[in-house]
Parts: sequence; structure tokens; C-alpha cells
Amino acid sequence: MINNLPRRHFIKYSSASLLAGATGLSIPNIALGAVRKVVVIGGGAGGTIAAKYIKKSDPSIEVTLIESNKTYDTCFMSNEVIGGGRKIESIVHGYDGLKKRSINIVHSTASAIDIDKKTVLTSSGDRFKYDRLIVSPGISLKMDHIDGYDSEATKVMPHAWKAGTQTSLLRKQLLAMNDGGLVILTPPANPFRCPPGPYERVCQIAHYLKHYKPKSKILVIDSKDKFSKQALFMQGWEARYKGMIDWIPGTETGGGVTSVDSTKMIVSTDFDDFNADVANIIPPQQAGDIARLAGLSDRSGWCPVHLGTFESTIHKGIYVIGDASIANGMPKSAYAANSQAKVCAAAVVASINETVMPEPSYVNTCYSLVAPDYGISIAAVYRLSEDQSEIKSVSGGVTANDASPDTLQREVQYAYSWYDNIVADMFA
Repeated sequence: MINNLPRRHFIKYSSASLLAGATGLSIPNIALGAVRKVVVIGGGAGGTIAAKYIKKSDPSIEVTLIESNKTYDTCFMSNEVIGGGRKIESIVHGYDGLKKRSINIVHSTASAIDIDKKTVLTSSGDRFKYDRLIVSPGISLKMDHIDGYDSEATKVMPHAWKAGTQTSLLRKQLLAMNDGGLVILTPPANPFRCPPGPYERVCQIAHYLKHYKPKSKILVIDSKDKFSKQALFMQGWEARYKGMIDWIPGTETGGGVTSVDSTKMIVSTDFDDFNADVANIIPPQQAGDIARLAGLSDRSGWCPVHLGTFESTIHKGIYVIGDASIANGMPKSAYAANSQAKVCAAAVVASINETVMPEPSYVNTCYSLVAPDYGISIAAVYRLSEDQSEIKSVSGGVTANDASPDTLQREVQYAYSWYDNIVADMFA
């Protein structure tokens, strides 16, 4: 493995790799016959890219993107909103750029999939025929997993794991909290959206408290005994927020939080009860509702797919990408969804046109902001294993434990550049 791959070289390499591997093939259009139709459910990091790259590869394909919201709030960089480093308006994006690409944008909820008739039904009563269907619904939260944590409890103990209203609520609660208060954050067991996300959020909250409410503490009640980029995060906590953060691994609590009382602001494990001033409860997750309702998921709650194309192993002609899919070897992250969407787009276009799909390649990179001048990251380039059972990392790198202050500062700038680039890729 290449452990010191520079981020600028990684981004340059990964972009070129994706374009060559996923869209570099010239796809012949079918001059005669009926219009081929692709429907994409979900307008997030995966769905937007799949729709865009199918249309770019073959403009003759009619592409419809079904998304319930008229704007999209990115979860990535939402932790900075919670910590006060950016305004929520900066993570809100619209779909006009995709409309200009002649992609049909339908703002409604996909309520059912008729697999036999190859039709998607929306909550507004419309039906959309498809030749190929891409499902990119993100996650749904297992609201029944933690006793006492339901939709009403989220109004008091936000999860903020879907950006927007919940992001703003958690920010407001931190602003209202008295100095000396206790913030409790509860990361779920694997797998879940954005493995380093809860721990970056700890950093962002700690940065705010350090400067405005320095007597306050953060208690992390984890369901796990280890987490993504753990050594780097803990090094950052020690360097910047010494004595402010207490992390409790799952073995010390019987597996994390088991119940909450949102009226009394009590968070409980099998062994202890904790009184919180602010409680950020992140429940376990599974594939978005429409994927499970359509029978695309297995007993795990996630959707098994052929890793070379992301076509469902359960229903032929339907593809599942992003957080909802079981992409063995890749994390559930925005950039992974972006990469999978490009592979999927190439597979769909090749399938419709009955051409040979290029060899797939995959990338992921993830930045975490420990402080405004302190960033860390992990990046990887992947290939499909010979037996096609895993998407295997073949090169990549992680921020060094002894990285200089200048390097950590550059990682922050790379993170901001990464955000601008992925958003432009999605919506421009």
C-alpha cells in the first residue's frame, strides 16, 4: 500500500481513473426504436451522479430523477455547521444544474416499485416506466432500537444524521446550553453512514465549547470498542481538547446506549444512567425505506449487489448504490457513493446499449476537521477482487501521526476543496 500518497495527487488520479474506468468508453446510440428510460430514486451523493453520468454518456437515454426535497442539505460538512464554523446555507444545494442537462427532476416521494411492470409510483400519484432503475435512497434510522427514542424524542434529542432541520436544532441546543453543561453523543454499531462522522462531530462541538463554554464536557457513549481513524482523533482530542472529552467503549457499557428519557434528559446503558444537557443520539441504520419496501434488502437491512455493476442480486435490472448497498470493502461515505454511481452509470449504459462495460475502478477519500487549522484524512483506490466478492483497496494513505502543523492545515484546505468539487460534480 502507498501510505504517503499526496492528497492532490490522489484526487487527480482518482478523477482520471473514474473517468477512464466508468465513462471513458464511447457508447453508440441506438438510432431507431423506442426511447430507453432510466429512473433514479434519490437525489443525494449517489443518485445525482448516476443520473448526470448516464445522460453525459448517452444523451438519447431519458433520465428521470425522483427526489422528495427541492433542495439537498449535505451531511458532509454539516458537522461544521453544528460547531459554528459555517452557516447552514452553505450546505444547501438545488437541482437546476441537472435540469439544464435535460434530466427530468421530479420532486415527490417514491412510494412503491412495481417490479413486474417496471414502474415507480410516487406519493403524488404519478407513475414512471423504466428500462433500468437505480435506487439511491440513503439510510433510514432504526427508531425502535433504543427504548424511548422515537420521532418525538428527536425533537429534544436530535440525531442530526440527516442534515437540515436536525442540524440546526443541535446547533441551537449547544448555543442555549449553560457553561458547565454535559453533551452526550452516542455513535451506533457498524455499519452506519460516515464511520468517522460522530468523532469529527465531537471535535467540532469541543472546539465551540472550548472557546465559548470552557467548563463544559463531552461524553461519548460508544456502541463499539474501536472506530475509524481512532488514533488520529484521540491524538487531536489530547492536543486540542485535553480533559474535555471522555470516550466510553462498548465493552464498558454492555454495548452502548439502550434507552433514553427525553423528558428528563436521561441517557441509559445497561449499567448506568447519565443526565445530559444536550444529547445527540445517533441510532443504528439500514437502507432507505423504498429499498426495503421493494424487497431489495436482505436480513441485515442493507441491499446486496453485484460489486462490478451494483445491480441488485435480488432483482435484475435494478441497481442500488451509496449507503443503502452492501459494497464489501468500501465505507458508507459520500465519496464512495460518488464513485459507485459512476461505475453504476457505466454499467447501466452498457447494459441498455448491449455493449461491453469498462473495467470498474473505485475511490474514496474522507476528510475530518479536528479544528479550523487541524485536518486529518484517509484515502484509497480500489479494484474488484478476482472472485468479485470484495472491492479491495490497492493503494491509499492516511494522515501521519507525526504530521506537521503545516500539513494539518493543508488537510483543512484539501477538505474544503474536496467539498466544492464533489458538490459541483453533483449539481453543476
